[in-house]
Amino acid sequence: MKFKAILFAAAVSISTLAFAQETSQKKSGPPAGNAIVGEAYGAGVTSESKAITVDKLNKKLKKDNKKVEGVAVKGKVTDVCEKKGCWLTIQTEDNSQFFVKMKDYAFFVPTALKGKNVVLEGTAERKVTSVDEQKHYAEDAKKPQAEIDAITTPKEEIRFVANGIKVVN
Repeated sequence: MKFKAILFAAAVSISTLAFAQETSQKKSGPPAGNAIVGEAYGAGVTSESKAITVDKLNKKLKKDNKKVEGVAVKGKVTDVCEKKGCWLTIQTEDNSQFFVKMKDYAFFVPTALKGKNVVLEGTAERKVTSVDEQKHYAEDAKKPQAEIDAITTPKEEIRFVANGIKVVN
């Protein structure tokens, strides 16, 4: 009888733990925070002083025509995923943008990061983004339906997978 009671208690504990974990994973919205200078997200940034501009990154990608790993890039955040803070966009010198995802979906950033200057550390590549994927990210950003409907062609762009992000000003 004692064995059955212990077994029952163990089953209840495991169920409770699984429910708590599932509930915490379903937490909606990006993390809270003001994204103040010096704050870091993910693995942080170790090569801030070696950060290059987006223009230099673009030239490097065109020259090498492949991935550039372990690169640090500085830029201004123009948008952050409103749902989870799981992606952001960085403004380039020619006023276009490039897309940043967090490596392995391992960390998120607060929406307060929008408008801040950051240094990103990770891997960059040129990639063609499908219409469906562009529309998905536009929906995440809560863009107007007319803007989403206007997305009709794939586009080649810089894609960045960040290991870490640091607010610099």
